[in-house]
Amino acid sequence: MDAEPLVDVDDEQFETLVSLALDQVPTELADLMDNCVVLVEDRPPDDAPSDLLGLYEGIPLTERGEFYSAVLPDRIYVFREPTLAICRTYEEVVEQVHITVVHEIAHHFGIDDDRLHELGYA
Repeated sequence: MDAEPLVDVDDEQFETLVSLALDQVPTELADLMDNCVVLVEDRPPDDAPSDLLGLYEGIPLTERGEFYSAVLPDRIYVFREPTLAICRTYEEVVEQVHITVVHEIAHHFGIDDDRLHELGYA
């Protein structure tokens, strides 16, 4: 990201916002998450769009079969710099982090982008 962000949220503050967003996930859903970690990175990988806010890498729960075992955890990434680049206020950062976390968790549950768009989490 070349432009200076409009909102200054350092790494620690951003990680706290991601943790708070995770805390807002209903317990019934959080308990169903399996073999998944949530990570914060400054920016997306070089081979991804630079404005990507989050990324899910793994095997969704809906696609895991009886032979799913001994695999590395799925990874949910939330990217700080692209998020800050589109937000004008701290409150917008809080809201966007929440939307991104929910969006990526939904991918873990096998929900695709079309359905997330219908639900307002795209």
